[in-house]
Amino acid sequence: MRRFRTFFCSTLFILVAISGRAQAVPSATARQFSITAGGMASIFQPDFKADWACAAPCPASNQTWYPVAQSSSQPLFGAGAYVDVKLTRWVQFEAEGRWQRFNKYADISQDNYLIGPRFSVYRLGRSNLYAKALAGFSKMNFDSFGDHGTFTDVAFGGGVDMKLTKRVSFRAVDFEYQYWPQWGNSTISPYGASMGISYKIF
Repeated sequence: MRRFRTFFCSTLFILVAISGRAQAVPSATARQFSITAGGMASIFQPDFKADWACAAPCPASNQTWYPVAQSSSQPLFGAGAYVDVKLTRWVQFEAEGRWQRFNKYADISQDNYLIGPRFSVYRLGRSNLYAKALAGFSKMNFDSFGDHGTFTDVAFGGGVDMKLTKRVSFRAVDFEYQYWPQWGNSTISPYGASMGISYKIF
């Protein structure tokens, strides 16, 4: 949790500093910059179901085992938080942290820490359709024996935010597809959906 708070505070500070320089606009133009923070609940398919394979020579006393990417029939549930920094009407950045620790099979869990651009694709009334491209790292626990690791994570997705009041918005759905380019001896592609609610700070 301490690393997560440091990560988000640092990110927020950098984005505010950058966006502050970008606000030299005519006085007749409405302020575009805003910061919104929210919480979410998620369900993800971890792309791992505790299957392992051994490298040659196998079997042997000095054999090396590596995890095998494979869809799991038991999804992970998790909670998370996100911060949106809006620079213009159509472009903003999003930082998110997600901790998938519930409904675990064989003590498998995944945590995500990602940041990147978010684009407003279409607005209809109080609803906003968006797309996003994020990057960062994820932590994974493989089993109950303490096997774990930290991996590079690239994610693509999108969703719909619905404005409930001037400051409160409901994230009706957020889809995300992740790609971990180096995972064991291969790659892994978790995917899932989230739902949440946010508050516009200013």
